[in-house]
Amino acid sequence: MRDRVQWSAESSDWQLAFDGGRMALVADHGASGVHVEGVLGFCRSADDGEQCWQITGPRDDTDGRLALVDSGNNVQGYLVVDLEGDRWHLTAIHRAAQAYRGVFTFEGTASLGEASFACRTRAPRKSDVVQMASGPVDSLLNDSIFDVETDTALRFHGSSVQVAGGSGASGGNRAFPVKLAARIDDPAQSSVGVVLIEDYYRSRYVPHYRPLNKQRCPSPPTGWMSWNVYFDRAGEEENLAEARFAEKHLKPYGLDIWSIESWQPNSDTLPVRAFHNLCLEGHPEQFPHGMRWLADQIRELGFKPGIWTAPFGTGNSEFYTRHRKWFLHDSEGKPMTNWCGNYLLDPTQDEVLEYMHEMHRHMAEEWGYEFFKIDGMSGRSHGYSAHFFERPEVQEACENPTPDAFSHCVAAFREGIGEDAIFLACQGHYSGPDVAYADAGRIGGDIVSPNQPSKWHNVLSQANATLNQLFVHNIVWYGDPDTLLVGTTHDLSAARVTATVVALPGQLMFAGDKLAELPDERLRMIQQALPVCDVRPLDLFPIFGLKPIWDLKISRPFGAWDVVSVFNWAGDDTRAATVTFGELGLPESDSYLVFDFWNDRLLGTFEEQFECEIEPRGTQLFAIHPALERPQFLSTDRHITQGAVSVCQLSWDDQLNSLSGTSQLVEGDRSVLVFRVPAGFRLAGAKAEEGIDVSVQDDGAVVRLTLVSESSREGDWVLEFDAQPGE
Repeated sequence: MRDRVQWSAESSDWQLAFDGGRMALVADHGASGVHVEGVLGFCRSADDGEQCWQITGPRDDTDGRLALVDSGNNVQGYLVVDLEGDRWHLTAIHRAAQAYRGVFTFEGTASLGEASFACRTRAPRKSDVVQMASGPVDSLLNDSIFDVETDTALRFHGSSVQVAGGSGASGGNRAFPVKLAARIDDPAQSSVGVVLIEDYYRSRYVPHYRPLNKQRCPSPPTGWMSWNVYFDRAGEEENLAEARFAEKHLKPYGLDIWSIESWQPNSDTLPVRAFHNLCLEGHPEQFPHGMRWLADQIRELGFKPGIWTAPFGTGNSEFYTRHRKWFLHDSEGKPMTNWCGNYLLDPTQDEVLEYMHEMHRHMAEEWGYEFFKIDGMSGRSHGYSAHFFERPEVQEACENPTPDAFSHCVAAFREGIGEDAIFLACQGHYSGPDVAYADAGRIGGDIVSPNQPSKWHNVLSQANATLNQLFVHNIVWYGDPDTLLVGTTHDLSAARVTATVVALPGQLMFAGDKLAELPDERLRMIQQALPVCDVRPLDLFPIFGLKPIWDLKISRPFGAWDVVSVFNWAGDDTRAATVTFGELGLPESDSYLVFDFWNDRLLGTFEEQFECEIEPRGTQLFAIHPALERPQFLSTDRHITQGAVSVCQLSWDDQLNSLSGTSQLVEGDRSVLVFRVPAGFRLAGAKAEEGIDVSVQDDGAVVRLTLVSESSREGDWVLEFDAQPGE
């Protein structure tokens, strides 16, 4: 029988077509539009070398397999095709009586949707690394593609899987380079294939899945809020004093929102359950000019006004008496109570939902608030509302018992604040209805205990919550790890840890210190966290435990690099750490430059791995670049991501031996860019466009370029080099 040059197979979901002339395979999934195409290959391994064989259509009457044909034109094995439901795979097997070694490969591209990115959906059994991405990055750890708009994942498998970041286009969708391999001599690793996972989040983690609304909230909110240092005693005077300082020192860097806490008439003393949470009046002593006046003052300073509410109950007995029918009572007729109030609303009543709606509408339209931190939503017990409304005795107490009482509340809040306002669910509940309405979710507990400074266990809790819920961040909403506190209640090492925990994953960045009291180096940490970098998770599953290595992979049109934080979560001993480039998903055969951000030094050029020491309760933050044979950018002190938000363009000119770039500059800010100069080059000069002051520190192998601009803008600069042949 002659080879079948054209061969095809199909199931109810997939259609596969093979072209023996090119050894090309095409797989299409009609319902989703998934398209996979590439070239198959097989190479036999032997002690005397490698021999690559042909792959053809079937040569016998068995239709469900392709043939492996050796150099003598004999069939010596098969690729068995298996299509079943949402998956297909090819398994390499020997012909009877054969036992040779060899590798079967697929190399091609896959496209899923316009909002797709490469990622990892199969959790590793053991790993010290969590990976994140800004831009279409490459990682040798990726095994999947995920499309945000359709909540669909395409997972690949094989003894070796590589899914690159994707840069081209195919049918309107990005095409992701894919390389798969399998071993014919190892039955446990003899297959390559694909599984299409529809409703990836919805069927597992997020039953109310909907993509984050980036038209309303294009990036994670930034701002300042008072509670973690002032607690319940920050009135209009304190807020405006802090805001005036921030207008000068933080707003130019990207601080956007000024959020007011504890404003209710009796909210100067905890507990929250006693607050008059359902009223529309401010505290007469702390907010004498009223809440609308304060919103106007905040807006005049250039910030969006924000406000905290806890609208599920009240401590106001007079309000309760006037509206007793609205509230929940137990079987003995006593008012039900929890963290949200001494008297708790029954949200199954239309009048109650209308009040929840009207209360927030008034704050948005009459007072002018644009950011709403709505508290009491979901915690870890029935003290918060999501748990509370699920309890059988609470449902029985409702006038119209329903399993979705909490959902009615969240819908009323969104309708009240309007479609344009930003909604922070505190605490967030990605496994509940919050994500269908909120833009962000508070992911853990407070960074302080009431009326106490932040302590190390609070930082650990913040880090744990960040890792555990990172997989939904910037997909269904933005994660809020609570405020960034860098004040002197923490030593400098711990302050760097919390700054890294908040900023490196690109989460909400709300400052919370008394700003004017911060030492310059700590105020600089807040500036280095602004604006927030656009970061997505690459590991699309919850992470449990404190991983010691956080890897942010950055890809821009002008280059790609990794920003890697190595933590020592322990409080006692200095930790010696070895970081391998393989565990970061980088090619191990390359050489890499490693720059230490916090200590402003180039560690050197490394192959395979590098070593570092981390002090107790500390972190080191490194920029890792593939080493080039010409001058190259390494880092900048402007932002913790070391170029991801402040460097707009870089270009090397081989003819002129010049490195030019464009940086986002803040008026009056001293921005330092760091470059590595290899042997064979010497700095000849530096210049920038008019209105930018330039100074250079030339240490031979490392050059530091300092730019100070007269105005906030994008500014162009150039470094010129002389080639030094033979050096």
